[in-house]
Amino acid sequence: MHETNALLAAWESFYVIVGSSAAALTGLQFVVIALIAETARKSSSSEFAAFATPNVVHFGGVLVVSAVLSAPWPTLTGVAIALVAGGALGIWYTLTVWWRARRQRGYKPVFEDWAFHVVLPFAGYLGLMVAGIWLSPRPVTALFLTAGVEVLLLIVGIHNAWDTVTFVTIQHLERSARRE
Repeated sequence: MHETNALLAAWESFYVIVGSSAAALTGLQFVVIALIAETARKSSSSEFAAFATPNVVHFGGVLVVSAVLSAPWPTLTGVAIALVAGGALGIWYTLTVWWRARRQRGYKPVFEDWAFHVVLPFAGYLGLMVAGIWLSPRPVTALFLTAGVEVLLLIVGIHNAWDTVTFVTIQHLERSARRE
């Protein structure tokens, strides 16, 4: 137990920073959605499900993993199970996002959209599963992999939120210019 606590304690500051960032960015995503609602752009729920909701899920996932790795576990087994389960859920959700993005008709995704909404999150959640599997035999490698996944999901969420804001802003400005 002491060895497990020491191993996870070494990462405490990292997960406090990453978890806090994920929580703050989740709040900002709510602000982004409120601002989008204020514009005249008509968006369908299928567009939000494909392109906006995943950001909150990724930020929430980072927050949950940070909380899991900050808990005082007696052994690494529970942590490993949580990482594998979180990775599997993330993969399932990313496949759902892919399906939703293909079905919505309000926006035609480009390569960058597929990369940041499907490929990178899928790779991240797959990495989380691998980290869970490696946690007992290779704990240091698994913890670094988990940290990389957390940062990747934060970057994906930040990119996607920014992409949404700029897209809506440009659309709004173009509509305003056409009216004038």
